[in-house]
Amino acid sequence: MMKSSAIHPLAVVDPAAVLHEDVSVGPFCVVGPHVTLHRGVRLISHVVVDGHTVVGEGTVIYPFASIGTPPQDLKYAGETSYTTIGARTVIREHVTINSGTAGGGLHTRVGDDCLLMVGVHVAHDGWVHNRVIMANNATLAGHVVVEDGAVLGGLCAVHQFVRIGQGAMIGGLTGVEQDVLPYALVMGERGSLRGLNLVGLKRSGHSRESIADLQNLYQHLFKQDSAPLAERLQTIPLSTGALSETWRSFLHAPSKRGLCVP
Repeated sequence: MMKSSAIHPLAVVDPAAVLHEDVSVGPFCVVGPHVTLHRGVRLISHVVVDGHTVVGEGTVIYPFASIGTPPQDLKYAGETSYTTIGARTVIREHVTINSGTAGGGLHTRVGDDCLLMVGVHVAHDGWVHNRVIMANNATLAGHVVVEDGAVLGGLCAVHQFVRIGQGAMIGGLTGVEQDVLPYALVMGERGSLRGLNLVGLKRSGHSRESIADLQNLYQHLFKQDSAPLAERLQTIPLSTGALSETWRSFLHAPSKRGLCVP
């Protein structure tokens, strides 16, 4: 424990925990013996960080969050599992992030520069990449992957093993049961594909040409009835566009849930 760390006298920090410089642990926080808090981490108050958990530099965790606790999976038998939180991530009140299971690699991960708003849940073996925003009470079941820059609306729920592509946007109150393509827009009680996240594409700095190329690919896959979707997926037009290449890579990656379509 670094001398420059500020530990409130009403916090409970296990002597075996590793705290780097400028860590702040507020009142009524509990930090377990296998926890590492990197430089500048702030636990505001009433935060529990337990298990084999690493929290990256500059991350801030707000009251009543529970990080690194055992997974809510009946198959879990107490095996050692891990939780990693990246740098500069903001974890707001009542967020829960569970550690991994043997069936999913024993590791739950949240990346850099994410914002997890009030009541968010990241279940066991999830992998939330960088710059992801999850609004209030968004929920990920086990083994979910959320790629860079995705935005998940409030009260949405994502089924086990679903992949959400980079830059995708999920509407509030949406149930997501199938994989979501990069930069796709998905909405509805049972989520369906509603088009492209054009605002996200423009804000990400993609050129007009790249966006138009992706729109053409969208038309090819979803706006014609001349052939089954499975056949159209096998005949994706060749293109030099980076966005279309992102779609091709996503579509050819292994999947357990199928594809979210209009």
